[in-house]
Amino acid sequence: MFDQPIKNLMDSKKFLAAPPATTVSDAARLMAGKNVGAILVVEDDHLVGIFSERDVVFRVIAQGRDAKTTKLAEVMTASPKTLAPNKSYGHALLLMQENGFRHVPVVENGKAIGIISSRNAMDPDLEEFVFEERRREHHR
Repeated sequence: MFDQPIKNLMDSKKFLAAPPATTVSDAARLMAGKNVGAILVVEDDHLVGIFSERDVVFRVIAQGRDAKTTKLAEVMTASPKTLAPNKSYGHALLLMQENGFRHVPVVENGKAIGIISSRNAMDPDLEEFVFEERRREHHR
C-alpha cells in the first residue's frame, strides 16, 4: 500500500473545494455532509489554501471568532505543501508526519485534483479488522 501512487488512493467523492470567501460555518457544513476533515480553498482554479477540522478548533473557536462571519481566507493554511498524484502514499505519510498535519492537497499541472489524508492508511486495515471481528461474533 505504501508504494502505491496516491492517485490510486484518493476518493473523488470526498474531495471538497470552496472559494476563500466561504464562511467557516458553510465550510463546516460541507465537510460534515461528506464526512471529511479538510476542504481545499481554491480561487480561479488555483489552490490558495487548506482548511481542516483542527483549524476550526484552534483558529476559530479557541480564538473566539464567529464561524458565521469568519471567512476561510482569514483562518486557512495559505500556500500549503502539495503532492503530485504519482507520488507514493509512503511519501505522503512521511510529509504529513514531518510537518505535523493530516491532509495534503494533490495538485497536477497547477490544479487541485484531490486530497490525501493519513486516514487513508487506516481504512483498509480497519475494514479488514471490523470484518474479521464480525465474522468471529457470528461464529460464537
